[in-house]
Amino acid sequence: MGDIIKENNLKFRCDLNEDVKYILLPVFYGIVFCIGFTLNVLTVYIYIFKIRPWKTINVFMFNLAVSDLIYVLSLPLLIYYYSQESVWPFTNVICKLVRFLFYTSLYCSILFLLSISIYRFVAICHPIQYLRWSHPRYARIASLVIWIIVVGMQSPIWYFVSTSQSGNNTVCPDTTSEDLFGQFVIFSAVNLSLLFCVPFVVILICYSNIVYVLFKPNTNISRTGRSKVKSVKMVIVVLLVFVVCFLPFHVTRTLFYFYRNRDLECSTLSVISLAYTVTRPLASLNSCIDPILYFLVWRLSLSTDLYAEQIIDRRQLISGEDPHNTLGTRSQLPTRSIYISKPFTRGTVFYRLSGLNIEIVLLLLFMD
Repeated sequence: MGDIIKENNLKFRCDLNEDVKYILLPVFYGIVFCIGFTLNVLTVYIYIFKIRPWKTINVFMFNLAVSDLIYVLSLPLLIYYYSQESVWPFTNVICKLVRFLFYTSLYCSILFLLSISIYRFVAICHPIQYLRWSHPRYARIASLVIWIIVVGMQSPIWYFVSTSQSGNNTVCPDTTSEDLFGQFVIFSAVNLSLLFCVPFVVILICYSNIVYVLFKPNTNISRTGRSKVKSVKMVIVVLLVFVVCFLPFHVTRTLFYFYRNRDLECSTLSVISLAYTVTRPLASLNSCIDPILYFLVWRLSLSTDLYAEQIIDRRQLISGEDPHNTLGTRSQLPTRSIYISKPFTRGTVFYRLSGLNIEIVLLLLFMD
């Protein structure tokens, strides 16, 4: 291949030097594949065979690991493709599949991180509502909806992406033909708005409120320094994934797509293209960072889920009502005596009269 190629063999206004990606992408993708495959296979194995029963957070984390694993399994094809300087030896269907898996995994990861963030926000800032919505079945429904939405929104990739000829070689572009490029830009803008910008704003709001509640002075909720550190670590990891992996990729991709066919100096467009090339492997780095989040969330979920279970148990013992019973019947639990198996040393107790019963709500968010 020459120093300058036109990957789609189309009459775009500027020909761009893309030699850097033939070195950067194979090396970076190779590292991500080795680390990401190992960590995510281990994570999936642990969730399937070692963790039972699943809590709400486990459902989201398992789906996040699966989305990461699906992506890293497609990397060997891209490693070969870019190491051969954009020579695609496989079929057109496989080309479409590889590009489809990338964006499906990308946006599934974003939405599952959003779900985890909302889950933590409700648990910390609205603990009573957390008790109502913490059942794993809601997480399973939400996960299914996420997969359906993302797969549906990424399905146009099968229409836009197609192999093409560049000289005597077949290439597998990550965009589309020149005739469809305007529509492809609109498609990418919709994905940017709905699947990145909106989740990113919601995550910022959630974590701003979480940090505010954790460090709010004169709060009635007692928290240890260790629990605060755990929560802040999780906030940092999630924001790190967005700021390092997702944000640069979406910014540079948007600029590159927007200016690709416009009256811009080719030297300027080359700089934007280079920035886009550099940030593309960063978008895959989340497959290696997410396993760190698995560990942090697992430690935090021990405290949160134990807290929720104990509150539910107390409500059952006090009122004789099963909070997960959707038929409205009452369980055969004692209503006169209250037995607490373990004394609580921290937390504020509120008493609310409900008929002849007293409902005790222990606002104890984190426990050692």
